[in-house]
Amino acid sequence: MWYWLFKYVLLGPLLALIGRPKIEGLEHIPSSGPAILASNHLAVMDSFYLPLMVRRRITFLAKQEYFTGTGVKGRLIAWFYTAVGQVPIDRTDADSAQDALNTAARILGEGKLLGMYPEGTRSPDGRLYKGKTGLARLALQTGVPVIPVAMVGTDVVNPPGKKGLRPARVRVVLGKPMDFSRFEGLAGNRFIERAVIDEVMYELMRLSGQEYVDLYAADVKEGKADGTTTPSARMPEVAAG
Repeated sequence: MWYWLFKYVLLGPLLALIGRPKIEGLEHIPSSGPAILASNHLAVMDSFYLPLMVRRRITFLAKQEYFTGTGVKGRLIAWFYTAVGQVPIDRTDADSAQDALNTAARILGEGKLLGMYPEGTRSPDGRLYKGKTGLARLALQTGVPVIPVAMVGTDVVNPPGKKGLRPARVRVVLGKPMDFSRFEGLAGNRFIERAVIDEVMYELMRLSGQEYVDLYAADVKEGKADGTTTPSARMPEVAAG
């Protein structure tokens, strides 16, 4: 109930006024049945504008920290994410990552739409970063289609590190569903999983117009890689299909 109240009454109208969102490719969302919505990730508002523009309910795997905050603000954030049906996941180690994939598979098994950010975290500078293979493994294990989603302008409405929202135009661009059935039975093969996620990232690059960086966004944020001096790379040839 809260999901629809936030979408149509409590929050959606305000977001529509601020972002004047427009969606392209809505026909690619199936009217029923499971699918993975694989989106680039520019700002927190990605998780608000995408559900706002898609008629069906979308479930995101939200980082556990959103549900464990303390104080009034922490409890309010935890209540909000719980109320809108988001699912907490622990991302601390390999076992936790597998638990997250199991949770995602369960959600898809229930016939739902699952929203995922293959970069694993928000882009530190507006560029598109290397995808992690968890999404690929999930797609191969479940056999569900992957729908690429390009969010454009959310980082202007909601600049990273800034409080409050700014008026701007948000675009949501949906690509055609991607079918990886040709790789059936190859989940767990790291080379195949890399090929699959690279293909997804290629579509996100094409739809969003973002510059691609062949580094993990989390490594750049944590100082393990220098995204300012590493040149952007073309996607591997396998990614272009």
